[in-house]
Amino acid sequence: MKPLSLKYLITCMALAALTLLGVTLWVLSGHSPESPVAAAPKEAKSPPAVQQSKAVQPVLPESTPPPVSQALSKRVVEYHLDVQLLPESGSLKASETVTWTHPGRTPVQELYFHLYPNAFASDNTTFMKESGGELRGDTMPADGFGSMKLTDLRTTEGISLMQRLQYVQPDDGNVNDRTLVKVHLPQPVNGGESVTLKLQFEVKLPKIFARMGVSDDFVMAGQWFPKLSVYEPAGTRGNKEEGWDLHQYHGTSEFYSDFGIFNVTIAVPPDYIVGATGFPVKSARIHQNRKIYQFYADDVHDFAWAASPDFVVAEEAFSTPEVPGVRIKLYLDPLHKDLQERYFQAAKAALTHFSKWYGPYPYSTLSIVVPPKEGNGAGGMEYPTLITAFGAAEASPGLSLERTVIHEIGHQYFYGLVANNEFEEAWLDESFTSYAEDRLMEQEYGVSANLPLQASLVTSSQPLNLETWKYTPGDAYSRNVYIRGKLVLKDMEQQVGIKTMDAIMSAYSRKYRFRHPSTADFQKIVEKVTKKSWQDYFDQYVYSGGSPDFSVDQIKVSAPKKAAGETSSYKSAVKVSNKGTDYGKVPVKFTFTDGYTVQQIWNGERKETTFQLSYKAPLLSAEINPEHSVLLESRHLNNFRLAELEPKTLSRWTLSVTNLIETLLGTLVW
Repeated sequence: MKPLSLKYLITCMALAALTLLGVTLWVLSGHSPESPVAAAPKEAKSPPAVQQSKAVQPVLPESTPPPVSQALSKRVVEYHLDVQLLPESGSLKASETVTWTHPGRTPVQELYFHLYPNAFASDNTTFMKESGGELRGDTMPADGFGSMKLTDLRTTEGISLMQRLQYVQPDDGNVNDRTLVKVHLPQPVNGGESVTLKLQFEVKLPKIFARMGVSDDFVMAGQWFPKLSVYEPAGTRGNKEEGWDLHQYHGTSEFYSDFGIFNVTIAVPPDYIVGATGFPVKSARIHQNRKIYQFYADDVHDFAWAASPDFVVAEEAFSTPEVPGVRIKLYLDPLHKDLQERYFQAAKAALTHFSKWYGPYPYSTLSIVVPPKEGNGAGGMEYPTLITAFGAAEASPGLSLERTVIHEIGHQYFYGLVANNEFEEAWLDESFTSYAEDRLMEQEYGVSANLPLQASLVTSSQPLNLETWKYTPGDAYSRNVYIRGKLVLKDMEQQVGIKTMDAIMSAYSRKYRFRHPSTADFQKIVEKVTKKSWQDYFDQYVYSGGSPDFSVDQIKVSAPKKAAGETSSYKSAVKVSNKGTDYGKVPVKFTFTDGYTVQQIWNGERKETTFQLSYKAPLLSAEINPEHSVLLESRHLNNFRLAELEPKTLSRWTLSVTNLIETLLGTLVW
């Protein structure tokens, strides 16, 4: 074979090098050497829907730090929001691109959006009628109405859906309520497919009331964008059939949403400072006399922001073994600018211990917004990675400052990470958070909750898993969901011990992180940890409004019949009963006229029983549940009874009036 010439070899080598370089550049540009044509991502048909297995990740300019690539949740929704604050009119003008990935199997041709600001559109909305224009001590300001208006709604192909909108009122049929809207799609979306819609909307912010609005130049934008309802696959919260969970905005209800991605651009006047859910992807910049912020958050189910030119901003980095690294950001009203350390200490204590008890805090930021006094209606509220404290009313507040911060950070776990349905099972966030709050306040600040006194406020015990608007009268919601539910958890703790209760709470919060659990799911965890059935207990005290009601009904004391050579003694018969729900192991205390006391345990197996006692002195009194250790009892006045003694008997045993008063006060003052 004839050897190749040098010129030919050099030419071939050059061509090979150029070919290799071209292939390398082609691969680096994102192509696959295995297939010359890349497969197009499956995207929703609007019209015809095409399979898509996962929502498309947003493209973020100059993203620093980059978004976490590992999904912690199913990311059912993806929102891209662009909003402009118009302070002169107290309004927002915004656009939204939302992608929803069908988590179920049955084809769906309707989407449902919550339009929460419409709750404040008039006195005739469901929210205003149920609340009477009052919430948590705040009153709707005069002429403070607000609303949301959809100005455009289209598919990605540009097809208008405005004529396909229908306001629905599934709970009460109130035609004046426009907080829930149905959108009929051109084509159905099958299970696993995605659909993307583009919206334009305007919000007339109400004067601050019920968590959102504007007060002078302070803005709290909570529940400010059209938000998709939750579509629950079969098995979610025990549902046998899949479908939309649909409710209006009620006077006592909060919210329920799916986890996903939020990419939000916020434009405000140049002197405004913005705090928001998530983290800024780049520094705020001035453009056309507007300050532009861009925030990103993933694996969250809501997005809120606050703005004011008066914020005093402070920031600290914080980490523990359970909190890998978080930046705590304070947006303080000027009146509280010197209280930074108290806010930071409370936040750090909450993050440290809640992460230890309920699982690590998974986000890189936590923002705390302190509204001005006039904006207190926006205070004391939770959103993913952002909470609001109560409005700054005084320069030296009491421990309510710490308590509020701790409570709202508790909601980062119960509601934020363990995302229960707040419309239907509000106790799963409020009771659980209140339980955690009490424990941490006692541990860190030495403040113990007066649980017997709180129990006495529950004058109408009702099921804990009621829809929020079905509690009657009006205060029954807060007294059951915040107080009675917490007392149920404390009662369980007393029965199983703090170590086992910690195991229950830890197992529940870790298993259902980034999920939507139900009360039944919590019961299963309790039974798994304790290795026994709790069905009777849950039936009586959770799924119904059970409450024991102990009563000392009668005391009979017989004078001694002294026989020769015998020691005289008084015979006493004490009849007690439980007029409420069954409860075992109830302490009963007996006090005699010489000061001697004895305590016995009533097993509670029967609705009533009689104790027989014999002692050298007459019985003075009987008291059931003397230390108020049975926390689920709300009526205490019939727990105590004095024996009816003849005056000469009292004189004989020289019982002073002072001792009698002390005995009574010890019973009635908790």
